[in-house]
Amino acid sequence: MPRRLKVLLAAISCVLAIGTTGFVWIENYPPLDAFYMTLTTITTVGYGEIHPLSRRGRLFNCFLIFFGIGIMFQLIAAVAQAFIEREFATVFDAQKKKRMIDQLKDHFIVCGFGRVGRGAALEMQRAGVPFVICDRNEDRVERARKAGMLAVAADATRDESLRDLQVGRARGLVAALASDADNMFLILSAKTLNPALITAARAGEEEAEQKLKRAGADTVFAPYYLTGHRLAQSLLKPHVQEFLDIFTRDIGLHASVEQVRVTSGSEFQGKSLKEIQVRRELGVIVLAIRRDDGTMHFNPPADAILHSGDCLIVMGETDNLRRLETLLIGARK
Repeated sequence: MPRRLKVLLAAISCVLAIGTTGFVWIENYPPLDAFYMTLTTITTVGYGEIHPLSRRGRLFNCFLIFFGIGIMFQLIAAVAQAFIEREFATVFDAQKKKRMIDQLKDHFIVCGFGRVGRGAALEMQRAGVPFVICDRNEDRVERARKAGMLAVAADATRDESLRDLQVGRARGLVAALASDADNMFLILSAKTLNPALITAARAGEEEAEQKLKRAGADTVFAPYYLTGHRLAQSLLKPHVQEFLDIFTRDIGLHASVEQVRVTSGSEFQGKSLKEIQVRRELGVIVLAIRRDDGTMHFNPPADAILHSGDCLIVMGETDNLRRLETLLIGARK
């Protein structure tokens, strides 16, 4: 639209210049009278001729009417369209977002776009998974939209808001609201609407961790405690901390740590790590195996047998991890 307006304004300027020059040259009008005559003609004001026109002048005026009025009408239409779109942009944007949210399935809901919620949303954006952000603050919602994220301004603790976010079809929810009470209420509401929902909550106070877990949170993080712990680790074990930073935040390397589940239809089922040779064939390191019963085995031996429902915690370059995932999908029956 801005480019179209610029073109039309340039065209109108050319018509005014041509009309003024034509009346000066053909009818010997003074420049101001010539400009006024051109302007009244192309705007269809119709005040009449300032000075009587000759035959040549009237022919020139016909040319001016034919082209000038057409361009002027296009300019008026473009300006009107720009104003209408500006006035109704909010309505159209809300309808578009609602359609996008209504189509979500197996998505994640990030409630709260503060420092914690923003970090969670950026990680999901990097992973390329579908997610939607919900925050009461309009400025935070606008910030999320400018970052290319789907976001709505609403109260996440209300059941109506969660239903609008399609919580019944969601895969997981991040509770990163400002207070522990709000996060606890949010977890209770979300679990009631979708008992199968996987939830992770932020806890501001240490004593709130157990309460949030009793409310139904699958995972609870205390950011202040974790930050203090990592600060101490950076002094006591700096190289270990650097290693963790690299493979949890992708600092400087195209590598990450991922989890891959062994399905019942996978060729990996019933085989040992030595047999599948993921390290030699794909360049992927198996850090741990989480068994289906919840036990975690770190640095598993080569003869460790994989069973259906096990999760491999693997580390490697992003492309190799994608190849492993593709291999697992392709191996399904």
